[in-house]
Amino acid sequence: HLHLVILSALHTMKYSATVSSSRRKSRKAHFNAPSSERRKIMSSPLSSELKNKHGVRAVPIRKDDEVQVVRGNYKGREGKVVQVYRKKWVIHIERITREKVNGATVNVGVDPSKVVITKLKIDKDRKALLERKMGKGAEKGKGKFTEDEVKAMQDVD
Repeated sequence: HLHLVILSALHTMKYSATVSSSRRKSRKAHFNAPSSERRKIMSSPLSSELKNKHGVRAVPIRKDDEVQVVRGNYKGREGKVVQVYRKKWVIHIERITREKVNGATVNVGVDPSKVVITKLKIDKDRKALLERKMGKGAEKGKGKFTEDEVKAMQDVD
């Protein structure tokens, strides 16, 4: 009896009755996701300057963005995104290539979560997306304290 109580305590509470919390179903949905959903899943964080400028943390990556790799073998390398290969969940970056045994050069796939965007390719749709996302962050404030609140807290002591 005690055994059952402990087991049930280990499981986290289910928030929504309409959404499955099954690992199997989640993985199936992820790996069979259509290209339109993959676009959103394949988002990259913005560099700190861009984050401050646009008030947005991350955006779906696209072809002509300039990025810097922050993890793995190619850490520190920068380049322009040549291709967003949604089928393989990777992006191809200019100058990040390797030689095949037969001498051909091929792009190395990099996970979009392991790069930061240093320069955005902005067109009207991208601009609209940034404004929309910025609006969301500004409404909530995302748990950030204003300068006035910080000063008020210093006076508390």
